[in-house]
Amino acid sequence: MVYLITGGSGFIGSHLVEQLLKKGHSVINIDNFDDFYNYQIKIKNTLDSIQNFSDFEFVEKQEDITKLISITKSDCYTLYYQDIRDKEGLEKIFREHTIDMVIHLAALAGVRPSIERPLEYEEVNIRGTMNLWELCKEFNIKKVIAASSSSVYGNNEKIPFSESDNVDNPISPYAATKKCGEILGHVYHDLYKIDMIQLRFFTVYGPRQRPDLAIHKFTKLILEDQEIPFYGDGTTARDYTFIDDIIYGILKSIDYLETHSGIYEILNLGESEVITLNEMLSTIEAALGKSAIRKNLPMQPGDVLKTNADITKAMTLIGYKPDTNFQNGIKIFVEWFLRK
Repeated sequence: MVYLITGGSGFIGSHLVEQLLKKGHSVINIDNFDDFYNYQIKIKNTLDSIQNFSDFEFVEKQEDITKLISITKSDCYTLYYQDIRDKEGLEKIFREHTIDMVIHLAALAGVRPSIERPLEYEEVNIRGTMNLWELCKEFNIKKVIAASSSSVYGNNEKIPFSESDNVDNPISPYAATKKCGEILGHVYHDLYKIDMIQLRFFTVYGPRQRPDLAIHKFTKLILEDQEIPFYGDGTTARDYTFIDDIIYGILKSIDYLETHSGIYEILNLGESEVITLNEMLSTIEAALGKSAIRKNLPMQPGDVLKTNADITKAMTLIGYKPDTNFQNGIKIFVEWFLRK
């Protein structure tokens, strides 16, 4: 099978690329190496995902990415330095390959930055996504998986969150763009018979996690004896999901999509285990054997109070079964962090 993955050099994307290549599939990776965080991290992700651990001497962005493309190109892996907002650039890629499935992971991520840059989030997460759906229509690609987010639930009062819950009250531009992606996906499913699964990820963590996310940030600051920004009273809670469990859920979704037709599904991928901010911090402290220096701050606009996934549908439909508890997941993350 030939899979086109957008955002295949990111945290989740690079892990998925790695697993698909191990299974003998071909991968087309589209990534624009956005400056949301250091592009060198994505280069390292890319090299890890194709099991190329050779030394890479960094010079500057354009030259580094050109070199990366040349050393990673193979019969089963092709990397494109491409922005999904550029439909003409995307179309050239679609013309060059016969694609069996599109797995759309690329997005501008982050709740807080979306409040500061809402129009850019609309451009990438809505217009960029529509560019992909249009090309799937034009090139008759009938199988699509897309990344949504638990943020669409906002401050949902019903716990745990179910796919059938009303999600008409997002509290950040990021969440709103993710809901728009789900709605537009249904339009293309209905009009053009594109089989689609939208996956609502719940706070993914693990090796290669983005450095702006709390677990990565807290670990780094604790080790450096710096203050950590601690928002609220520590009772906010998240359904933290280990990266291996997320990848398992994506692979099971791929299997389901390949063997079924006429489907449009939204699935929660979480751990269904809620961890408070206080518990998260104490678990990291225990794994590091070191205490944090807290800087207490008020709650941030756009932050939800609690996320908790009802994963019954995913378990029933695709056989999703997460098996990494939070303590073990943090231990694995810390071990990776200390040797990276």
